[in-house]
Amino acid sequence: AHEIGVRQVVHYLWDRYGASHGAKFISVPFEGVVAEIMRSVNQRHWGVVLKRQMLKAASDIAAANNAAGLVTGDAVAQVSSQTLSNLNVVDRASNEVVLRPLISMDKETIINIARDIGTEPFARTMPEYCGVISRKPATRAKLHRVEEDEAAMDARVLEQAIASRQDTPVNRLLETTRTPEEVELVHTPAVNDVIIDVRHPSEGEQSPLQLTSNQVVEIPFYELNERIQSMPDDKQYLLYCDRGTMSRMHACNLKAEGHTNIKVYAPAR
Repeated sequence: AHEIGVRQVVHYLWDRYGASHGAKFISVPFEGVVAEIMRSVNQRHWGVVLKRQMLKAASDIAAANNAAGLVTGDAVAQVSSQTLSNLNVVDRASNEVVLRPLISMDKETIINIARDIGTEPFARTMPEYCGVISRKPATRAKLHRVEEDEAAMDARVLEQAIASRQDTPVNRLLETTRTPEEVELVHTPAVNDVIIDVRHPSEGEQSPLQLTSNQVVEIPFYELNERIQSMPDDKQYLLYCDRGTMSRMHACNLKAEGHTNIKVYAPAR
């Protein structure tokens, strides 16, 4: 759902401001990279390492497409990974020049610009994707410590993500857009329903999910696709996370892959 929203914004901007030129939309599947970060990297460095991995991927793809530089939407201190110290560590992941046109703007200024160019409605309704959130993120990361964390990662995971990228001409983006599968939300599970807690283990430890009549299985979202294959097909599975975003997204993916026994557990608040 998030990628569909991004595709719509990109097509809108190209159609309004750049339709006289061809352009490509390149999508890199980062699920495996996120999983590897969460397995191998100190939690305090998750956000910084994720940005560095994205920058490495973008640099590799830029070289293959004769791009002279990279552009990001960073604005100083709007989130923990965007402190000057952390951005300095992030930039060391690539030799490419990184342009940041929003770097000194406050949030209201950015919103006003979005309103002027017509992208504010897209941003307001964009599905939120929060796959990598540290409870106590580092705001002054040290390069040598981040590099030590990255050294524990399997470098082949990023290589595979880059190799699996999809290139789509921007003028065909809306043709290739797929509507996410409809997923049923269950407020009160049946006794035989199995609840799959897809949160990161640290979230589960902090706020355990306790149900008196249902089996609860803890499977972090980054292991879900692999482990669901070996689970019995005669059970109904309800995915659960705190916000409901991650559970819905993975339920959509699993339904699209043919798993008809997947729903989302959304307890009434």
